[in-house]
Order: sequence, then structure tokens, then C-alpha cells
Amino acid sequence: MLVGKELLDKARSLSNRPEDEIARGCGYVGPSGRVLRKSFYRALVEAKGYKLPSSSGGPAASRGRQAEFRTRVHGNGNLLIGHAYTRRLGLEPGQEFRIEIHRESGAIWLLPLENEGGKN
Repeated sequence: MLVGKELLDKARSLSNRPEDEIARGCGYVGPSGRVLRKSFYRALVEAKGYKLPSSSGGPAASRGRQAEFRTRVHGNGNLLIGHAYTRRLGLEPGQEFRIEIHRESGAIWLLPLENEGGKN
């Protein structure tokens, strides 16, 4: 990831491109291929000479996204839980669950399908 004058020069040379392409060209891409927009914009602001306070006040600021225990229903109706939570629960790719809805409390339960052969 470019910083300082190198970042400003590279961003300027790509200024006729879409923002995501500029960020990618400057190296602001995560391991999954996702553009790291916040890091890119923050680096641009700092390269211009502005000092920004740390967003979390410590070394944790460089660890990427943190679990917030909040989510929202997307426009397509999907509800994303996210890797931080599945990792915390020790869930593995391919695991299957039965979804139980509890309208009175507004709760959604995920019940592991164990020894059921994936059928309910």
C-alpha cells in the first residue's frame, strides 16, 4: 500500500479512473480482493498533511473489521451474519442448520443439523 508522496502521485496519475480502480492501483486491496476504501481515503488525507486521530486509539486499528454484533437486512432480503461471528462460534464451511423463527421475541435460532444427513 502506497503512502505519502508516492500515494498522491499514483492517485493523481489514475485520477481519470473510477475510485475503486485508483484504490486498487495504489495497493489498497484486502486478502479477499475487497477494496479497502476507508484505509485508502485515510491514507490520502494523511498524505495531504492532516493528522487524523486513531479510530480505536491503539494497535487494534490495523486489524481490519471488528465484530459489532449488529447487522441489517440487505435490499435483496438477505441477512448476513459474517465471518467474525461464524469464526467465534467455530462454524465450518458446509455445516448445515435448521432455522427456527420465534416471532414473539423476534429471535432467529440456528440449530445445527447433526447426524441428520442434512435433511429435516
